[in-house]
Amino acid sequence: MENNTEKIENLVHELLIALGEDPTREGLLKTPKRIAESLMYLTSGYRKDLETVINNAFFIQETSSMIIVKDIEVYSLCEHHMLPFFGRCHIGYIPNGKVFGVSKLARLVDMYARRLQIQERLTEQISHAVQDSIHALGVGVMIEARHLCMMMRGVEKQNSMLISSSLLGSFRSNASTRQEFLSLLGREQV
Repeated sequence: MENNTEKIENLVHELLIALGEDPTREGLLKTPKRIAESLMYLTSGYRKDLETVINNAFFIQETSSMIIVKDIEVYSLCEHHMLPFFGRCHIGYIPNGKVFGVSKLARLVDMYARRLQIQERLTEQISHAVQDSIHALGVGVMIEARHLCMMMRGVEKQNSMLISSSLLGSFRSNASTRQEFLSLLGREQV
């Protein structure tokens, strides 16, 4: 990892020169190091795996009630422009004898978000990880995010928001389960 940080620092130094900047001026002296450390943190999800993140934090619980964790903060980098996108993630699932330790869902979101991403894939990765980890009867994941690649450049639409969802199992096949999920999120079914 240290070797990667040094490589990134050198590349940022060259990038500053290519942009017409002087990397030896006072304000930029430590910029390559700062950017390298920042990028290593913002892509730390590549160096994590699902089993370690969840760390067997499952609990036996016989319930068929829907469980929802709303408003999990999401910060990621768009893989097309390496600009941030940010928002919130909502996860719902119907257990099949096991429930997650609640903080593990937030950690799972972070693991996948701390990679170069597109929101649609991120949503799918989260839903499949929840499904596969505890064999849930159904999973629903919704992410609402603002993308700086769309706000700062290109079409420059400041109020745009991308909403993506992934529905698995009973959330996909059962209209009343899907409606309950959307209702608890404060959404109406379309």
